[in-house]
Amino acid sequence: MEIKEKDLFRHFKGNIIEIVCLAKNSENLEDMVVYKHDRNYWVRPLSMFLDKEDVSKRPDNVIGQKYRFEKIEGENND
Repeated sequence: MEIKEKDLFRHFKGNIIEIVCLAKNSENLEDMVVYKHDRNYWVRPLSMFLDKEDVSKRPDNVIGQKYRFEKIEGENND
């Protein structure tokens, strides 16, 4: 899956996040995703962001989503 600036994703706990950019970890050059939730900026390894671990049975999965992050298709996403 391609991730671009301004793409919108839903976290399995119901939060909507916006991609700010992709970055590199300066220590090990790992690809990272910088995203915004509310007024805070967060960083997560790209591999973890795209992970296909099934989270549908987690008790904190309030929306019944299958994966940790799922892209929201719409006008901000091509």
